Amino acid sequence: MPILILAWKSLLNRRGTALLTVLSIGLSVALLVGVERLRTETRASFANTISGTDLIVGARTGPVQLLLYAVFRIGQATNNISWDSYLEIAAHPRVAWAIPISLGDSHRGYPVLGTTSAYFEHYRYGRGDGLVLAEGAPFFDLYDAVLGADVARALGYGLGDAVVIAHGASDVAFARHDEHPFRVVGVLAPTGTPVDRTVHVSLEGIEAIHVGWDGGAPLPGRVVDADAARAMDLAPKAITAALLGLTSRISTFQVQRFVNDYRAEPLTAILPGVALAELWGLIAVGERALLLVSGFVVVVGLFGLLTALLTSLGERRREMSILRSVGARPSHVFALILGEALVLTLLGILVGLGVLYAALFVAQPLILSEMGIFVAVGTLSAREMMLLALVLAAGVLVGLIPSYRAYRLSLADGLSIRV
Repeated sequence: MPILILAWKSLLNRRGTALLTVLSIGLSVALLVGVERLRTETRASFANTISGTDLIVGARTGPVQLLLYAVFRIGQATNNISWDSYLEIAAHPRVAWAIPISLGDSHRGYPVLGTTSAYFEHYRYGRGDGLVLAEGAPFFDLYDAVLGADVARALGYGLGDAVVIAHGASDVAFARHDEHPFRVVGVLAPTGTPVDRTVHVSLEGIEAIHVGWDGGAPLPGRVVDADAARAMDLAPKAITAALLGLTSRISTFQVQRFVNDYRAEPLTAILPGVALAELWGLIAVGERALLLVSGFVVVVGLFGLLTALLTSLGERRREMSILRSVGARPSHVFALILGEALVLTLLGILVGLGVLYAALFVAQPLILSEMGIFVAVGTLSAREMMLLALVLAAGVLVGLIPSYRAYRLSLADGLSIRV
């Protein structure tokens, strides 16, 4: 401890250089731990989006693509599922419940999802948590809408407000279904999943707003008003995907084979966990690359530490000699320089964590609203602690170089005058 106190006082005499070194290490540590935090929180956010769903059924496509558009609202479906096919699959004796999903429309940049009351009853996320309404009730009328928490907060909507849905992902004037306004009847509690950024309406409502539309555009003289649509047959003709819950996990592959071999139309049934693992396999290279770049930034910061300590040795030769003359052993000089490296690295780690947590606190709402990823401002994980321990160990190892050089300085060399 006395050596560390002496090292601290020595650094105070060179506070300018020490501060720059600490900032260099701190910023590199903030980047390293920040990349790791974003990686783990992104995976956790994706994994918590859906639970309790045994199979996801969609048109014939790749597992990852089906998972992305059916669950995470990313991308577009290659094709739809006919309503008759959905009813036959839902009636399979091994299927306990089914949730139909219709996607493709939007409201001011937020996706619109058409479904049934089964969505509010059976959809699960996280550790089996169900959807909870913060206010209002599920949709009942043809033109009722239930908003996700982020939609209501970002757009300032409340119960009774009007919602006009646009055809497709672009909310432009010619694509809006102005003649069929919806009314907000419920707002869901936050879930930290894509549900928060979704407008939920009934499948019949989706059919109603598309009466008289073809190819993404209204047909002249064919569009009907909201009241006239109520009297029409609004049974869905097709849906985008379906979520299935089975009577037992044992029957998963049986039902999956039934869907994959379905003869009426080409369909695909995927296991969410398997598809998610495949997704992580695809992006693992990018994750490792980011972590590697962050590691090199830390190495650069530690080289700054090495440069600062080595440069100071030339200016402190006389200081070291005086310490030797008053009884300090070479090992004490060695320990002093190593202690300075340790203190600088520790301070850099603390500064880096402070910068990281401040950045997370400020950016957390923005990341959640723009990317749908909830980044927890919590305690350090075991992996993050391991990374910080590696940084600390690397700082000590770097400190061995100037420490050994100071150790080799002799008393005569320090007191002599070079011409």
